[in-house]
Amino acid sequence: MTAPLAGRTALVTGGGNGLGRAIAEALAGDGARVVVAGRNKTALDAVVAALPVPGRAAVCDVSDAGSVAALSAELADEEISVLVNNAGVAGPVRPLTEVEPQEWDEVFAVNVRGVYLMCRAFLPAMVSRGAGDVVNIASVSGKRPLLRRTPYCASKMAVIGLTTTLAAEVGPLGVAVNSLSPGPVDGPRMTRNFRLEAERTGVSVDEAERAFTSRAALGRMVTESEVAAAVLAMLAMPGLCAADIDLSAGMVAR
Repeated sequence: MTAPLAGRTALVTGGGNGLGRAIAEALAGDGARVVVAGRNKTALDAVVAALPVPGRAAVCDVSDAGSVAALSAELADEEISVLVNNAGVAGPVRPLTEVEPQEWDEVFAVNVRGVYLMCRAFLPAMVSRGAGDVVNIASVSGKRPLLRRTPYCASKMAVIGLTTTLAAEVGPLGVAVNSLSPGPVDGPRMTRNFRLEAERTGVSVDEAERAFTSRAALGRMVTESEVAAAVLAMLAMPGLCAADIDLSAGMVAR
């Protein structure tokens, strides 16, 4: 049987570790040629070396217009038909009044400007071909309060707004644009957050984690592999456009 994504080339930003790596591996597992982009060449090479289908590593800072333009030129020989905008930063964990303007700008530079620059660079070819898929990784934190995380939450809501409006622009031209909003993902970033919360409140790290995960219907966080599987599922739904999909283990219900 032909792999579902055989013959397609996918570009995944923030692909050197974490969610980006899991998404790249899942796409390659479904037959796609994957270009893994990020800032750490060593990490990117390690991801590409482990892919089941030959891929490509490309160094890029998505927040920098010159770097994205250079990436577009470097990949001129690739027919990118799937763009997964995964690169993101968590930002500071403090009340808004204690967040420095530079910290705020750094979060928006990667989480929002990066999505804009990548779409600006790679959408024209998709539009010209009349086909393509863009999946922007947002977050349920863009749709609910998350104390002391204002820059991150605001940036992810911006990604959702960018997605729905861009879908209306390019959907009629054959390109589907959607966003995936994971809940908290089990991994080093959340472990860091639990440690900070434990320090702030005087409880143990385990207690901080249990208090957090008890809010979810499934009583846990989602995993990187589950997020990657959701990306594949979205690409397998040809009628999906301008949608934002929650994947939160039941932490957000609406």
